[in-house]
Amino acid sequence: MELLDNLIMGFGVAFQPYNLMWAAFGVFMGNLIGVLPGMGVLAAISMLLPLTYTMTPTAALVMLAGIYYGSQYGGGITSIMLNMPGTASHAVACLDGNPLARQGKAGSALFMLMFSSFCGATVGIVTMILFTPLLTEVAFKFGPAEYFSMMVVGLLAGATLAKGSAVKGVAMVALGLLLGVVGTDVNSGVMRFNFGIMELSDGLSLVALAMGLFGIADILRNVNKMKAAVKVEGSGRVSMKSLRPEKGDIKQSRGALVRGTAIGSLFGVLPGTGPTIASFIAYATEKKVAKEPKRFGRGAIEGVASPEAACSAGTQTGFIPTMSLGIPGDPVMALMLGALIIHGIQPGPQMIVEHGDIFWGLIASFWVGNILLLVLNLPLIGMWIRLLSVPYKFLFPTALFFVCVGVYSTNNNLFDVNMVLLFGLVGYLFMRLRFEAAPLLLGFVLGPMVEENFRRALLLSRGDMVVFVSRPISAGFLAAGLALILGLAWSFYRKRARQKQMAGVN
Repeated sequence: MELLDNLIMGFGVAFQPYNLMWAAFGVFMGNLIGVLPGMGVLAAISMLLPLTYTMTPTAALVMLAGIYYGSQYGGGITSIMLNMPGTASHAVACLDGNPLARQGKAGSALFMLMFSSFCGATVGIVTMILFTPLLTEVAFKFGPAEYFSMMVVGLLAGATLAKGSAVKGVAMVALGLLLGVVGTDVNSGVMRFNFGIMELSDGLSLVALAMGLFGIADILRNVNKMKAAVKVEGSGRVSMKSLRPEKGDIKQSRGALVRGTAIGSLFGVLPGTGPTIASFIAYATEKKVAKEPKRFGRGAIEGVASPEAACSAGTQTGFIPTMSLGIPGDPVMALMLGALIIHGIQPGPQMIVEHGDIFWGLIASFWVGNILLLVLNLPLIGMWIRLLSVPYKFLFPTALFFVCVGVYSTNNNLFDVNMVLLFGLVGYLFMRLRFEAAPLLLGFVLGPMVEENFRRALLLSRGDMVVFVSRPISAGFLAAGLALILGLAWSFYRKRARQKQMAGVN
């Protein structure tokens, strides 16, 4: 009964006109971002982060979440129609989606995209609801020691957000921790690492850092893309009538939907994985279990259904570790953590207890948002495809203008505009050197909270460090962190050994 009461409360929050308006805005913007290749969801959320300053916490989260899962829908449309994945998680949809479109079955492929996405998202939301009561029970057992240990695991998991070298990921997390301590120390009132610059006395701006590392850096990376996207014949002619499945499509895709949803739900919960990995694994699984594997890559409807269901389920369940444990599963979730902290909300198990209206309102908004996506996508697919004719030379200067206006509006200070441009250049340099910016952002967000909980735990234990291993939950998190370090070390060792073996063979 308590679960039902919470859901009723959540829908009451989600259906408030103010929150509903921002949910609609979020999913519309997410669709638009997903359709336009190069306009990444990370850059878009970082650009819109200043907008949340004037909003309620619930509306801010609902909008940002809508952008995230809305982009998943939009990315699939261009993958099928133009063989151009709007987001990385939809790259696998090109393999069978585009061949289906070229065979004149675009309507069937697009219907399966939307149907499987909605089914996957629904199961992901149900998983979140069932997972919540367990977290509520353990919420009251968390103290400063437990929060510190949990955040240490989050920082270690953050190193896995980086593609490629784990050492580079750890280095970026450490740099983020250093940037996080710039400003005035809360306990002593002493200014740290401000180099005599008074504007840094309150610390670096999260908005400037995020918009620079993702927004400006993304613009600089794509600055040479001045041509419009190339359409395939007939890509703009998609009518409402054509968006219906062919006979046998749903029956043929039922098993793929179930398997893809299960894979996505599992991988969404695991930090460092997310919808991209889930969609590729779902596709590989379908190819493995298929009676005729040769059909895949030539227009198999299961090749659209399974990865899209996995992608949507993984997107929804990715909110579980972020909201309930404060451990983000991917870079977008790290930005969500930043949005929570901007509004003075501590992510973790206590959030469900202390901010139940926000938590349950967000969950209810997922269902509302996914239904809005269905309503929006059906009539607007033709418009989304025509938008691809807009040249990058118009898109990116417009985005740069909104970045500057947005970062200036946070504090009405030109210093922040200079900082966002500086971070943009640094972010572009990191991209060229293959250093991922997401772990740095995570270290910056979690760093001050790690320091605060570490100090608080030591004050309560009178300086006894044993408190971190004597409390079972804290010891469990530290053991998980140690296992993660050993796993990374073993992976690095095996990679080096394999390289030496290959060198010896050559």
